[in-house]
Amino acid sequence: MARIVRFHKTGPADVLQIEDLPLQEPKAGEVRIKVQAIGLNRAEVMFRRGMYLEQPRLPARIGYEVSGVIDAVGSGVNGFRVGDRVSTIPAFSMNDYGVYGESAVVPASAVARYPEHLSPAEATSIWMQYLTAWGGLIHYGKMKASDFVIISAASSSVGLAAIELTKLTGAKAIATTRRANKKQPLLEAGAEAVIATEEEDLIKRVGEITGGKGANLIFDPVAGKFLESLAAIAATEALIIEYGALAPEPTPYPLFAALSKGLVIRGYTLFEFVRDPETRKVGEQYIFDQLQKRKLHPKVDKTFPLSQIVEAHRYMESNQQLGKIVVTV
Repeated sequence: MARIVRFHKTGPADVLQIEDLPLQEPKAGEVRIKVQAIGLNRAEVMFRRGMYLEQPRLPARIGYEVSGVIDAVGSGVNGFRVGDRVSTIPAFSMNDYGVYGESAVVPASAVARYPEHLSPAEATSIWMQYLTAWGGLIHYGKMKASDFVIISAASSSVGLAAIELTKLTGAKAIATTRRANKKQPLLEAGAEAVIATEEEDLIKRVGEITGGKGANLIFDPVAGKFLESLAAIAATEALIIEYGALAPEPTPYPLFAALSKGLVIRGYTLFEFVRDPETRKVGEQYIFDQLQKRKLHPKVDKTFPLSQIVEAHRYMESNQQLGKIVVTV
């Protein structure tokens, strides 16, 4: 038996339940992981609420990211064996594979080794955030050293990863956050400048920082009416990448700004490339190498025990975190 997190109806955090379920055996092409740490993601909050890209099939398991030790291997699996320390890459549907719990069965194709110097908590805090940022900014965004890059909701794990990758490329990261209390940590994380959008004039500040040119590349998970503000601060022929929908409102298309500036506004998720072996291999190797060189530093904001999974989700929804929220097992 293993303690597994499931939910039987969509809703607030307290729909999550810890249940004792039989230990699952891996099928062909799958591995089973004895979980040590679970990385939480906004996508899972939305899945639990029934507001994600796919509707949960109830009763539903949940979760994309864990780190741990392989304790069983299905037939046809090459390259992994019992005892390997691994973490998971979000390359599956949560309706097929959920990972919250003491044990997780996942496709072997969604498993990766991680640099040995990382702790289990750090190891479960790398693939979703760094691959999301790599795909958006480097693979699709073609980020250049001369770019001014707006990174909104920058205190999230993906936001911090985006700041690090922007700095590595030599481009200038302009981070946005709602309030000034997160300004100093974001500057310490490598942002060129930080704008508190509830306390400062976004358009004026971006104009000052960029010398009136605007941002060449914008990486945003908020959407909603905020997209109109982002279009206003975009440079001519800028690319705006929308990778989330945190705003609890419809997203108007900023037609006149797009027409006058020749903007490209692109929807994006990492699922566009993680199921493509060749592209994913390039991104995964880049992230692994930079972690190995200690040029990337996954930040764990706070840890909770598995027994407090509900509290961990509530904390994520409070927007207090700076980095990754991790549940230990």
